[in-house]
Amino acid sequence: MRLMPPLSKLYPPILTVVISAIGGGVATLLNLPASWLMGGALAVTGAAMAGLPVGLPSWARDVAFVLIGMSMGASVAPDSLSLIASWPVSLAALVLELILITSLTGWMLARYFRLDPGTAYLSSFPGHLSFIMGIASAGVGDARQIAIIQVIRILMLTICVPIGAVFLPIDHFDPPVATSLLTTWELLALAAGCVAAGLLFVRLKVPAGFVLGSMAAATAAKLGGLYTGAIPGPLVIVTFVLTGALIGSRFAGITRKEFMTAAKGGVIATAMTVGIVSLNAWLVSLVVDMPYGQIWLGLSPGALEGMGALGIALGYDTAFIAAHHVIRLLLLSFAIPTVVVFIRRRERRNAG
Repeated sequence: MRLMPPLSKLYPPILTVVISAIGGGVATLLNLPASWLMGGALAVTGAAMAGLPVGLPSWARDVAFVLIGMSMGASVAPDSLSLIASWPVSLAALVLELILITSLTGWMLARYFRLDPGTAYLSSFPGHLSFIMGIASAGVGDARQIAIIQVIRILMLTICVPIGAVFLPIDHFDPPVATSLLTTWELLALAAGCVAAGLLFVRLKVPAGFVLGSMAAATAAKLGGLYTGAIPGPLVIVTFVLTGALIGSRFAGITRKEFMTAAKGGVIATAMTVGIVSLNAWLVSLVVDMPYGQIWLGLSPGALEGMGALGIALGYDTAFIAAHHVIRLLLLSFAIPTVVVFIRRRERRNAG
């Protein structure tokens, strides 16, 4: 009876993690912010586009999600709840930006890149990638082009934030210095609770269930006084390396021709998205007393795991960031099917 998977199945995930670690190490030597995450994502993306067999099995992705959620929960500031009073302004900005991003980028992709409405608007939705791909696989739009444009968005946003922290006048804080670290037994107990909560959220079909479930458990335990120590530094680095590997490996299986076909539209759509988010975040920063970078990450339409990891690396309040991403996903859960219904009606009307 074989207890271990064959070497041929172990090779791609091991190679992916090693490449991510090397990329993160190089970025760290260059003293880039969020180096382990950004460097890893770029290195694995390059490997995927070069045709190397990169990829992570589902169990490795789940481990990465649990670690991200646990790290986000452990990084929640004790005074996070006191900031809730300022959230209505940023939440209103979130609703406005979702409307602007979807309508403007969808129109641009249809008008200038001649994409059919299904492909254009499913490519323009800022998030909920698994839901979007499920709808695309049911026959709405070109699933491959949608996947490439959406993955380009996630990768570019992961890169844009650290670069912006270097070259733009954006508040950037070093992560709080831990006065104490979790002991081995505390860490194991916290991990067990995070896994249990993640499994529950997945069973309840909550979007990004493992990330949100583990974060909910870690946050509740911290605010409840069950622990005060921080996640050990090496484990945080492992979390960033796995997250970078996860982001970059999404390009696996995409040919260069497919990438080049969709890349121009994806880059322009992402640039439009960044512009809308940046303007919205600046307007919110004029009203609420909060770092611009933190508001930007909360409003950013990047993947929750990537933006959460960047929040940790840049020293921002992860509770604010996570709450806004959860609400964004909930809004998209209603918006995506609604827009698809309109697209279907338009297609039937044109066909008739």
